[in-house]
Amino acid sequence: MASLIACPHCGIRPSQEFTIRGDADPRRPASAAPDEEWHDYVYQRRNSMGLMREFWHHAGGCRRWLVVERDNLSHAVHAVTDAGQRRGDKP
Repeated sequence: MASLIACPHCGIRPSQEFTIRGDADPRRPASAAPDEEWHDYVYQRRNSMGLMREFWHHAGGCRRWLVVERDNLSHAVHAVTDAGQRRGDKP
């Protein structure tokens, strides 16, 4: 049985229409940030179990980037938001 994702633009869709980019929590450092900050941003990622916020791309639908709150143990999806709206950007 396929997992279902409630895309805010397309409605409930099978997870096969999406691709996962990864953790949505790390924030890009300023361009003038020290090398250590850039190293941590590029190479250091947490690998925790439980509820995570991840970037997902709706490649088989609206082609929007979404933030999916998902339990990586049970694969249960708790919330889905547009990635642009999450940061206050215009969609």
